[in-house]
Amino acid sequence: MRRESILALVLAALLGAMATADEAAEAPAGLLGDESDGSRAHPVHLIPLFAANEDGEKGEQVTPDADVVLPFSTRFTCAECHSYDLVKMGWHFNAMEPNVPIGRNGQPWIYFDQRLGVQVPLSYRPWPGTHLPSDLGLTPFRFTQLFGRHMPGGGPGEVKATAIDDIGRQLVSGPLEINCLACHNGHYGQDMGGTAGYSVQVSRLNYRWAAAASSEVAAGKGSALEMSPMYDPFMPEGGENEPRVIYREDAFDADGQVLFDIRREVPNQRCYYCHSNVYYSDEESETEKWSTDEDVHLKAGLTCVDCHRNDVEHHIVRGYPNESAVSENQLAATTTCESCHLPEDSLEALPEAGRLGAPVPQHIGLPPVHFETLTCTACHAGPWPGEAAVLTKTSRAHRLGTPNVNKAEQVLPHIFSPVFARQRVAQTLNEDVSTAAEEEKIAPHKVIWPAYWGTLAGDKVTPLELSVIEKAIGSVFADLEMPANASWPGVSEAQLTQALKALSVVDSNAVYVAGGSLYRLADANDVIKVPDHPAAKAYLWPLAHNVRPATQSLGVRYCTDCHSAKSPFFFGAVAIDSPLAAETPVTKEMVSFQDISRFHAWAFSASFVFRPWFKVVALGSAGILAVVLLLYGLKALGAVARTLAEDE
Repeated sequence: MRRESILALVLAALLGAMATADEAAEAPAGLLGDESDGSRAHPVHLIPLFAANEDGEKGEQVTPDADVVLPFSTRFTCAECHSYDLVKMGWHFNAMEPNVPIGRNGQPWIYFDQRLGVQVPLSYRPWPGTHLPSDLGLTPFRFTQLFGRHMPGGGPGEVKATAIDDIGRQLVSGPLEINCLACHNGHYGQDMGGTAGYSVQVSRLNYRWAAAASSEVAAGKGSALEMSPMYDPFMPEGGENEPRVIYREDAFDADGQVLFDIRREVPNQRCYYCHSNVYYSDEESETEKWSTDEDVHLKAGLTCVDCHRNDVEHHIVRGYPNESAVSENQLAATTTCESCHLPEDSLEALPEAGRLGAPVPQHIGLPPVHFETLTCTACHAGPWPGEAAVLTKTSRAHRLGTPNVNKAEQVLPHIFSPVFARQRVAQTLNEDVSTAAEEEKIAPHKVIWPAYWGTLAGDKVTPLELSVIEKAIGSVFADLEMPANASWPGVSEAQLTQALKALSVVDSNAVYVAGGSLYRLADANDVIKVPDHPAAKAYLWPLAHNVRPATQSLGVRYCTDCHSAKSPFFFGAVAIDSPLAAETPVTKEMVSFQDISRFHAWAFSASFVFRPWFKVVALGSAGILAVVLLLYGLKALGAVARTLAEDE
């Protein structure tokens, strides 16, 4: 028995070793570019280019003298050294992944239609207040055509089409792969917003050509949008409008390789294409760059990616409190305002004060309650608050940096900032996002008021598909005069009633959400307005830039920067935007977004009017008490002296 036991143990050990060897053989080896060897030098990217074939797999190496000159595929070209399947799990690409934590509310994609009175925040992440693109009938393919201009590819751009109208189109356009060059190309010829650049290529459905056509080594021609769904891009017919790519004659060396200026640290200008903002305040009413100040960190020499870092999986640090609870990036906990400027004072930890040259603030005289209720950005980021939140433009919402963009201040969609509100805590997949608590620190936000036609079920409103809306009420608004500034035309009450009647034929529960209220038919000639309906609640997302220096922070002049009866921080006006015509503008005060009693905020702020007098009275009283105590002290000292003299 003992011999048999020993043989069994030996056999089990051998089998285990063989299994381990098999698993090791099957485990994918890391690619050359997946892990650094520690050198800070930039690797030279003199590389061959590879195209995708008809089956969507790796094709032949691209050569300029081939019978059919194909655009290179970033998926197969970059995947020679970098794991594409790891990269696509990054924050910029994983919105459609079902098992990814949704994190703090971020900027949505905004679909708007000036004539139909529609302005809807969309996201594939289940952020409260946003809607899925499919609610409006937008397929991933159609969504990419609308918003791919400011997407780095991947995500919905690579979803295989299932809608009948999209299948043929996608066979022509190809997928919109992750465009690595959109971020990592340091060459001045990377064209994102030019007349033949990335944004135009996407709008023409030239998805498979977009990365190559926007790079410095090639130019793009033609339009897949104009081609028949039966067109075969791998067997071109020589038509003038056929989508194609033309490589520069000197792009390839003798071995058929191309030199790219690839930067590990993404240049700021690449970030700006998708992340620029314009604030139409009284002080910053111009869009010209020379008239405004840049973020203080950038002027000090830092770059965007000094704070917003990522690994090969591209889990980029967003930089908000508690992000480490939902992020897989190991630097999420140590790459925040506090970690650089307010490091923990511990003899056991390594000294990190002044990381990256960050000044360590003293905050002399600032009550600790401010750190418990306010984010750093509340005092240090965004435009200086005025009497009202101002119209704001962003790259993604207003197509900034693309050809023929409307430069009017009032152009849709209407975003307002800064709005001081409670920011959402970091969300995980295990939380019920419909009831998630919003009790967090106060931070500056951007805000948009949703406007859309929907169907009501209980208290929940789901947007109706755009095709249904267009067919039902398109004729109702056909004669509306569109303003030249591309703002709302102003829908009258009669037109609203007529539109709801038309929609009720399609859906008896049809409603309209706008301006923080819900509108529904009561009878054939009457519309009921339901103010402050949950479905009409404003969507807010925090802003963090531009960061102002300490000398320009709120409170630097005095406490009344925030604590006064007319302080914008509490009592600034936030316009309630609506496509409906109104005689007088409707606004809300900032305090209504902060879960604070208006009376309490006003009473506390009003007390600062008398605080100087309180200080004078307190100091005077203290002085009088000091004199009285001194006199009595002297009198007591005299009595002691007399007593001692009498004893002698």
